Amino acid sequence: MLKGKRIILGISGGIAAYKSVILIRLLVKSGAEVRVVTTQNALKFVTKITLETLSKNKLYYDLFSNENDYSAEHVSISDWGDIYIVAPATANIIGKLANGIADDALSASLLAFNRKIYIAPSMNVKMYEHFAFQKNLKYIKDNGIEVIDPEEGYLACGYEGKGRMAEPENILSFIEKDIKKKIKLSGKKALVTAGPTYESIDPVRFIGNHSSGLMGITIAEELANEGADVTLITGPNKFEIINPAIKRIDVVSADEMFIECEKEFVIADITVMAAAVADYTPYKVSKQKIKKSENVLNIKLKLTKDILSELGRKKRKSQILVGFALETNDEIKNAQKKLHNKNLDFIVLNSLKEKGAGFGHQTNKITIIDNKNKITKFDLKEKTEVAKDIVKKIIELT
Repeated sequence: MLKGKRIILGISGGIAAYKSVILIRLLVKSGAEVRVVTTQNALKFVTKITLETLSKNKLYYDLFSNENDYSAEHVSISDWGDIYIVAPATANIIGKLANGIADDALSASLLAFNRKIYIAPSMNVKMYEHFAFQKNLKYIKDNGIEVIDPEEGYLACGYEGKGRMAEPENILSFIEKDIKKKIKLSGKKALVTAGPTYESIDPVRFIGNHSSGLMGITIAEELANEGADVTLITGPNKFEIINPAIKRIDVVSADEMFIECEKEFVIADITVMAAAVADYTPYKVSKQKIKKSENVLNIKLKLTKDILSELGRKKRKSQILVGFALETNDEIKNAQKKLHNKNLDFIVLNSLKEKGAGFGHQTNKITIIDNKNKITKFDLKEKTEVAKDIVKKIIELT
């Protein structure tokens, strides 16, 4: 659940800071990347070298340190993180957060963070029950902060009662369950194809197209972000997959892509065929490089396997199948024909006539047509944003 997540762990100055060392280990083991932010007082309980060694990242603990990478590191680190966990969270840091105080590295970066925040309080039972603290705690809860309740028991100060920070394993479990509740495609298996295929003419030359693979890859990333287990089958491209929740299968030819798609489609709940698969392949591949000898070279071609049609024919009612259409004329009509002939739930149309759309661009402009003939047109956007529009449509159908 936390694979590939960028987590900021904030540690404030309480005895429970020693447990944060264990929490770092658990987060890293779960596949998250962790950066640690502390107050100055937290370093009286745990050392800088320990936190940097376990997190494998530089510690941020001083607003104005010469060691900082940026003069506004509290902003840069908040931009980097997906999730912010404060454990232990003392009454002091919770009070600062509730009242918008930003006078150290931890409080400033917390105030600059606008994504999901989890707070694990830790303090003496009398402090925990104090009306001022309870007012602050209620206020941050009411404003969307997730509070991981402290546990009851023997406290370091000698008292017994509520105030002991939740155990690291319980903090991790709480966060994983909370994320799972909110992600929309949890438990779904998705298959995505991307990139071109290369059809060999001889050991040196091939027939291909200008597809970069970026559109399919961004869709795979967005499906994984929404909790799906994604298999990406991709033709040749230069991109690396960052999200470890994505299983990548590299292929070259249309035939190789067909074989892999058939294997994976059987277990897929969602399939998005974004690859630009070659329509034709040489009838015969020369084993030796074809020498340049005449003004004209004739190559006999045959149709490749229509992967989308084959998957559409085998599609179960419970499966979602999405195709792409790149058209140069009669765009809507041709896309609708493909949609119905190939048994798709919806088709994503892009036109080569649109400036900044299609192959070789970071942007795309699409129209989504579903099998109920609903047509939705979108503006020109970055492909990462286009992927969100496509995945949003998939979520509507699940």
